[in-house]
Formats: sequence, C-alpha cells, structure tokens
Amino acid sequence: MNKQDITSIKQLLSTKRKIVIVPHKNPDGDAIGSTLGLFHYLVKGNHNVHVLVPNDYPPFLKWMPGNDTILKYDSQTKICDALINDADIIFTLDFNAFHRTGNMETVLTKSSALKIMIDHHQAPDHYATYKYSDVSMSSTCEMVYNFIDMLGDANDIDNNIATCLYVGIMTDTGSFRFRSTTSKTHNIVAKLIEKGANNTDIHNNVYDTNRYERMQLLGCALTNLRVIPEFKAAYISLSQDELQKYNYKKGDTEGVVNYGLSLDGIVLAAIFIEDRKEGIIKISLRSKGNFSVNEMSRAHFEGGGHTNAAGGKSHLSLQKTIEKFISILPSYNKVLNDE
Repeated sequence: MNKQDITSIKQLLSTKRKIVIVPHKNPDGDAIGSTLGLFHYLVKGNHNVHVLVPNDYPPFLKWMPGNDTILKYDSQTKICDALINDADIIFTLDFNAFHRTGNMETVLTKSSALKIMIDHHQAPDHYATYKYSDVSMSSTCEMVYNFIDMLGDANDIDNNIATCLYVGIMTDTGSFRFRSTTSKTHNIVAKLIEKGANNTDIHNNVYDTNRYERMQLLGCALTNLRVIPEFKAAYISLSQDELQKYNYKKGDTEGVVNYGLSLDGIVLAAIFIEDRKEGIIKISLRSKGNFSVNEMSRAHFEGGGHTNAAGGKSHLSLQKTIEKFISILPSYNKVLNDE
C-alpha cells in the first residue's frame, strides 16, 4: 500500500463512516483477531463499525474482547444484508476473493461501498479500491498492525487491539515457529505485549482449554495417521461417523494436520475430514521447505492458500479422495524428495 493510498484512506477516515468488516468463511484466529483488532481501532475513531462473519467459529476464540458484537451472516442474514447495503466502507480481511465468504459473496459483490482489502494470501482478486496485499506477511493481524502504524496511529493501540492482534499472529505462525515469522513479527509482538496483550493468558485461552471428547477425537485421528515414506508424505482421515462418535464441535480438528508434518522426514501432510452436510471432504495441507501446497491445492482440490499451508475440498467420497491424493504424489516425487 503506497503513501498516496494511505493519505486517501486517512482522509476517508477523518469523518464518521458506516463501516463493515468481513473475514472469510469458517474464520480462524487470524480472521477473528484481525477483524476485532481493526474494529476496536475504528471504534476509537468514532466510526459506526460492525464485524460480520459468514458463519460460526470455534469456542476457543470467543473470549476475545468485542466477541459479543460480532454478527453471523448465516443466522442473521437480514440485518447483515442491510448493514452491507448501507455501508460507506467495507474492509475485507484475511481473504482476497469474495467466494471465500460463502453465502455473503452475492451481497458483497453487489455492494456499492468502497472496498479495502488487507490480506496475505496469493493471487488476489481485483475488487478493492485500496489493496494491502503481501504474501510475505506472517498474518493479516501483523498487516493490521502495520496498517494502523502507516496511518500514524500506533500510539492508539490499546489492550483490546493488542490482544486481538496477538491472537492472529500467534495462531497463523504456529506459535511463532513458521518460516513467515520474521524479526519484524517478533518486534510487533513485543510492542503488543507492551500495549497490554497478556501472552500467557492468550496462549492458555486458545490452546489449553480442551474438552475430553476433543482429546478422544485427536486420539482417533492419530490412530488413522498413515505415512507414505517414498514421497515423504503423511495423511490423516476422519469420517463423519468418527466425528459424531466424539461429539465434534467446530474447531476440534484445528491444528491436527500438523501432527503428520511433525514426523521425522515428512515434507507434506494432509487431513481429510468428511462433511456430509456440505457434501464434501474438507482438506487441509501443510508442508516444509519450498514445497507449495498452495499450488497442489489449486491444481487438484479447488483451493489454495500459502506455500506451506493451504486448504481445499473434494466432492468425491472420503476413500476416493484419499486415493486421489495418493495417485498424484508421484508427479511431485522429485520436489518432495529434494526437500
């Protein structure tokens, strides 16, 4: 985002505006953290601000300051449509194509509001008047910090903003271990702690509050873990029956794919989760080094994301999806074994 864009946005925000902030469908820590962080900042600027999420999100994110103000499109469609149609500005965070918002796609596409994109995913669409897109960034929350700083308002970051932004940086960097975590990321995190983000409490709220049934589901997932050593790959599968057996709740499978990637010698890991209600198999892919699961997901599973973390879906059965995954591995043999 260049200086001219920042100057224009600063001018836009110099008077009270009706603003809507939207993350992607099935929002994660970075999506909720960035939207709420920006929400608190814009409210301090005396704007009329609403965060609208396409659908529900995991309980371990619902303790965050401002959570009680969030509206859910799938259950509050009429009020959300009215807010979108009446908005002066729509911020789209942690996604770069309207189809990532599910059923919100149509109303967002038709909206005449000025659009501002803040996102770190590859291959952005061109719907936004102002676009802050940087695939090298660890998270959208890091970008929201930079955005506030570029506007000259870093001193306005308070405990609420700092807490929300810390959550997204922590979760999207795998607790600061992914390659996208830079020295600048750590500098920003230090500033957020100085502003009041309690790193211990945040980590406990996100990672250390588990239901017994969620731990049983994790045990089931690890029992289903399979390794394909000749391609340095591993995968986990969970059927709908297994999810129901352990009383699955949204967010229960968050991070499970990383267990496959943690195995010695593994470069590529996948998890396949059956969703009979949507009629699809949900897929998460993770990798090490330069192997791009973004490219793999775009080519074979109607998805995308980052080089080392991507998602996708399949309309085949669970077993057929796994067979497809295994069948395409030989075409990646060289790059997988070069890592």
